[in-house]
Amino acid sequence: QVQLVESGGGSVQPGGSLTLSCTASTYIPCMGWFRQAPGQGREGVATFSPALRSEDYADSVKGRFTISHNTAKNTVYLQMNNLKPEDTAMYYCAAVFNYSAGCRTGRSFVYWGQGTEVTVSS
Repeated sequence: QVQLVESGGGSVQPGGSLTLSCTASTYIPCMGWFRQAPGQGREGVATFSPALRSEDYADSVKGRFTISHNTAKNTVYLQMNNLKPEDTAMYYCAAVFNYSAGCRTGRSFVYWGQGTEVTVSS
């Protein structure tokens, strides 16, 4: 059973930065971050495939968020800069082994972490 363990959430003022981490129990060729704000649906934020050497971002975070991966540690990171109140949400790590359909924010993922909360408020 694949396990995803997230860390790094917290509270920050607008314009601040946070880095989220997600460590998988094994190597997974497609990993990503999603978020869900209270009362809203789940949104794909960013994905990374070490196998495809590709990354993808939601338009709402382009230029502010950066996703990266440490293959040796089976860990994906999400560096979030210039945070805005609308970034407030529960952030979930997700992963899937089959990347034949690509590794983008719009595809389906199989494995999910428990979530880490991010609050942006003054």
